[in-house]
Amino acid sequence: MTAVLHRGVTIEQPGGAGVVHGDLVLPPDPPGVVVFAHGSGSSRHSPRNRMVAEDFQRRRLGTLLMDLLTADEEAVDRRTRHLRFDIGLLAERVAGAKKWLAGDGATTGLPVGYFGASTGAAAALVAAGRQPEGVAAVVSRGGRPDLAGDWLTQVQAPTLLIMGALDTAVIELNRLAYDQLAGERSLEIVAGATHLFEEPGTLEEAARLAGEWFARHLTGIAVDGRGTRRW
Repeated sequence: MTAVLHRGVTIEQPGGAGVVHGDLVLPPDPPGVVVFAHGSGSSRHSPRNRMVAEDFQRRRLGTLLMDLLTADEEAVDRRTRHLRFDIGLLAERVAGAKKWLAGDGATTGLPVGYFGASTGAAAALVAAGRQPEGVAAVVSRGGRPDLAGDWLTQVQAPTLLIMGALDTAVIELNRLAYDQLAGERSLEIVAGATHLFEEPGTLEEAARLAGEWFARHLTGIAVDGRGTRRW
């Protein structure tokens, strides 16, 4: 039986801007890889995202949890708290992770999904709108997809928006973003959940919804030099 691959990765940024670090996990014969875009002030070590990633891995989905800022940028952001809200920069990092996966021997040809939380959801949607090729699906958990702005209309990948029933302000923002999405879309509200899905069972439910979405849309998709196609 083939073992699960666990590997730390380093993704160099253009123009000598530094590197970002990630953790790649590949179950045997994964149908695709999900790139995680964490929320403001978080990192690849987010316990909530790691719990969701473990659910995906049980579904045979590969996962890449990554930092969105370099070490120098994180030091600046701890003082200014502004880079964590630079959606354009964060979207570049998400798209850069997809490009890295396409060039790595273990993941070349695998379709890619984006899973974003909070501001990371906006970054994932902007990345999917700017460079739709090879993006098989997007999921937002407790996200701010409204911050993706006009890029929402350019997102071609099937998109699932998940929010907590008690996160009333974010629900309305998600409904507005939902109306702007042009492709396949779905909206799910998890009963009893607040913004961070800290209530018992709520994060597990969000992970189930997201995992089923990715399993459905990443399976049966191939990626080659011409872009994405279904088999």
